[in-house]
Amino acid sequence: MSKIAPFLWFDLNAEEAVNFYLSVFKNAKIHAVHRNPGTLPGPKGSVVTIDFELDGQQFVALNGGPKFKFTEAISFFVQCKDQAEIDYYWEKLTSDGGKPVQCGWLKDKYGLFWQIVPEDIGELVANPAAMKAMMQMIKLDIAAMRNAK
Repeated sequence: MSKIAPFLWFDLNAEEAVNFYLSVFKNAKIHAVHRNPGTLPGPKGSVVTIDFELDGQQFVALNGGPKFKFTEAISFFVQCKDQAEIDYYWEKLTSDGGKPVQCGWLKDKYGLFWQIVPEDIGELVANPAAMKAMMQMIKLDIAAMRNAK
C-alpha cells in the first residue's frame, strides 16, 4: 500500500461502493478484504475494510456506520485525456442516484465528490475567458472552454 492513501468511511455499504468504483475505472483492483473475526461490532465475517486501487491511487474503504458523511471539502480529481473520457466518467459516476454539481464537479450515489476535468485544466483556466465559460458549466465542455473569447 502507498504510504498515504485516502481512508473512506462508508455507512455499511463499503463493499458495494468499491465494486461500483471497480466497474467505473478500467485499471482497478482489490488488494485485500478484511472481515470481522467476530470480535468487532457487527456480524462475524462481515467486511470491515477493503484495500483497493483505482488507476494507481490506493484507497481504504471502511464500513463505519452512519455517523459520518462525505462533504465537498474532499473531492477526487480525475484528469481526462479528451471529451469522450470526460463524458464516460460523468455518465458512470452520476448514474443510479449520482448528482451533477457545477464546474465539472459531481456527487456519486455514495456521496463522494469528484471533479471530472481535462488533463490541461490548469492551462485552460489560466485564460480568463475559459475560466468564465467553465463557471457557467455543469459538465465541462473542452471545446467550449478552448474556444471561449
